[in-house]
Amino acid sequence: MVGSETMIEMLEFTKRREGVIHALDGGLWFHRHNYDDEAMAHLVSSDKQLLLQAGDRLGMRAGWLQYKPLKDPRTATRVDAWHWDLRGRSLDVGLRLVSEKVG
Repeated sequence: MVGSETMIEMLEFTKRREGVIHALDGGLWFHRHNYDDEAMAHLVSSDKQLLLQAGDRLGMRAGWLQYKPLKDPRTATRVDAWHWDLRGRSLDVGLRLVSEKVG
C-alpha cells in the first residue's frame, strides 16, 4: 500500500489533447465523462507503475488496470498507456485527490 506521505498528483485538463500529452509524458490525467448517464472518470498514464500506486490509493485492484495505447497528438504514433475506470467510491476519492484543472 502507498504510504500517505507519497504524493500522487492527478491533473484534469480542459482540453483533451493536453491531457493525452500529459499522460503520455508519464503524468496522471484525470478525465471525467459519463457512461450510460453514470458519472465516471478515467485515470490515464503511460507510467504503469505510477498508475498502480495511484490505484492502490484509490482502492483499486491491480487486475482492473486496463491497457489501451493512445495516439500521441504530437507524432501520430501509438504509445503504450493504461487507465483505471473510476466509479462510485473510487471516483469520489479521485475527485478529492485531483490536483487542479489545467488549461
